[in-house]
Amino acid sequence: MIESLTQSKAEPYTLIPIQSMGTRELNIKSKIMFQKHNFIQLTNHLKSSCQLVELPEESALYQDVITVSNYLENPNFQIAVFAPFNYGKSTLLNAMLGNRTLPIDLIPTTGAAITVKYGTTLRTRILLTDGTEIYRDGTKILEKFAILDNNRQMRKDIKSVEVFCPHSFLERNVELIDLPGTNDRETQDNLVQNQLLSADLVIQLLDARKLMTLGERENLRDWLLAREIKSVIFVVNFLNLLEPEEQKQVYHRLLFVAESFRANLPPGFSNLYRVDALPALRGRLKNDLELVNRSGLSNFETALQHIVGILQQNYGDVCLPRLEVIANKIQLLLVDKITNITQEIKTYDDKEKTKVEIKQKAKSLISNGFQDSIRELRSWLELSNLLTKYQGDLAVALAENNFTSWQIGTFKKDLNKLQLSVMKWLYQSYEFFQAERPEDLKLPFPNIPELNLPPKPNININNNNELLETGSIAVGTGVGWLLGGPVGAAVVGSISYLLNKNVRNNGDTSQNTYHQEVAKICITTAEKCLSQFSIQCLSIVDECEYKNQKVIDFQPEQEPQEIKNKRTYLSDLQNALYQLSQELNKFNIKTPYPPQIEINHTVNNQSVNNQTSSYPTEREQETSNQKVTTPKVKSLNTAELEAKFLNWEIDEEIAAIKANINSVDKEQVSQAEKDRVNNAYQILGLQPSASFSDVKETYKKLVKKWHPDLFINQPLMYKQAQEKIRLLNAAYNILEAYYQ
Repeated sequence: MIESLTQSKAEPYTLIPIQSMGTRELNIKSKIMFQKHNFIQLTNHLKSSCQLVELPEESALYQDVITVSNYLENPNFQIAVFAPFNYGKSTLLNAMLGNRTLPIDLIPTTGAAITVKYGTTLRTRILLTDGTEIYRDGTKILEKFAILDNNRQMRKDIKSVEVFCPHSFLERNVELIDLPGTNDRETQDNLVQNQLLSADLVIQLLDARKLMTLGERENLRDWLLAREIKSVIFVVNFLNLLEPEEQKQVYHRLLFVAESFRANLPPGFSNLYRVDALPALRGRLKNDLELVNRSGLSNFETALQHIVGILQQNYGDVCLPRLEVIANKIQLLLVDKITNITQEIKTYDDKEKTKVEIKQKAKSLISNGFQDSIRELRSWLELSNLLTKYQGDLAVALAENNFTSWQIGTFKKDLNKLQLSVMKWLYQSYEFFQAERPEDLKLPFPNIPELNLPPKPNININNNNELLETGSIAVGTGVGWLLGGPVGAAVVGSISYLLNKNVRNNGDTSQNTYHQEVAKICITTAEKCLSQFSIQCLSIVDECEYKNQKVIDFQPEQEPQEIKNKRTYLSDLQNALYQLSQELNKFNIKTPYPPQIEINHTVNNQSVNNQTSSYPTEREQETSNQKVTTPKVKSLNTAELEAKFLNWEIDEEIAAIKANINSVDKEQVSQAEKDRVNNAYQILGLQPSASFSDVKETYKKLVKKWHPDLFINQPLMYKQAQEKIRLLNAAYNILEAYYQ
């Protein structure tokens, strides 16, 4: 039964003598070096991706990347012997090499990974962490540098240990690695775990007396299977120490372990062999071929040579699965970073987009209000409108020498009201957009005109009882004449009569008495005065409108450097994912992520900042609105806008604008604060979507309803009212702070 366990299943293959493999091994070496050279770009992308996602160097994944990168750069085929302490790893390797190359003792000794390579003579090279290299003939120096100290710990100053041995199997570009025993110290376990990732073939040595302990099963699962390391051969040692009946039982268990592992080996080869390591070494040292064959070493070596030869030619079958596992983990980190950074940028862009939309809406509202106020002012300044509204009063004021009183009366109030209406929009725009400070609109009042009155007639009363004497008194100011008495009254009456009858230019000359002539002069002078005022002020209004257009505008806020850096970082992450996917596709490595850069659908605020112009003109916006369906802002007249913004500070839309301008992100309010706000709404009986103007109005109504003075004669209701008012005040204060 035991012999069937040790027989190789490689019957279809012919054993090739090691001495006759010179040309073939050169071809294998050339092919391996070519294949591994192609991995350089891939490993570089893996390492740069680790740095890009800020993977800690001490992390297991980072160490795996470094290990597999070094492994792919190594042109030799590495065979690692892996087992707990005292399982006979070094003994097995010495038996394969034919001498006591490696340290052997009854206590755990191997304190470093010892790599055995081909060399013309037996010698040892030790590289220390400080860069010092130590060369010695033979392997005696291993007892100083490659064994555990008295505390069963590895030396911390050892970087690598290499032994060069003149063996034909090693001459085929094969390296044997004697790993420290596991299940003793965490540092040793970490070293073994890393070294297994760089092994093309793993020989897991089993102790027939223990047969797969819990620790061994966990290592098999976590260190090998989970990392797609499946080119594994199980070798059972110490089977010769068992009784025949026990050997049969162990055989069945070992067979189950081997078959359940599903090793990735060439077809026709078993993944389970028996080698009694110590008898095999004794047979080799004594040149006892029968003992060597009986130990199972010959069958194992024959199968091993064939397996290595095939795996060397099919290198990708060994390295690609484990490389795929690591690459997918790195890709997952890249995708997670891309997702997180994209979301951060999108959140910022959404907020900025909302700000711009609200500001654009405010701009439209303000611009409409400004244009309406300008149109109303222009209409008021039109000469025909001025004459209709003010000519009569101005003519009378001139006749009565009362121009100043007329000027500071209704006329001044009307003019100031229209000017303030215009400036209100400009200062509101400046308050929100902080663009150009507006230039004040200053319309001058009309200059005091001079009356050129006709010569004074003599005092007389004719038969028709007409007043021929003015009774006028010259005033020293040179303004005109102070018309007193019946003549003055007649002039004022004539002004009203002539304006109403529209006969000042074609009246009856027979009735052209002196007071009518004076009335016509006052009317004409008033018209001239208002005409000059209209021309001058319309010009000033045109200039004011032109200069202040830039006030009703805003530039996008400069993007913070933090967001610019995130955009750059996102681009680097996307490029890294793309390049890594491209490299993996070259080797037909499956990847769950497409080999293309994820398109960033977020709004790039930087493109807005780089535009030479700010925002489209009204004409351009109208054209754009014809192409794209967007919510249209209702065009309001001046009266509607005046009513809408009568209380500018508490208007719902403007409150929203200010909230965004001040970067009050209500979504970031703590949950406790949200609960307080929602409770305040409930106390007032409002929905959370209510505006602050609704809050104020509701608060006023409830205070009137529940004022304690209403229940002064009802003690119970009086207390309830006091508590209600307290709650209302608290709710109002919370919402007032929330909206600010």
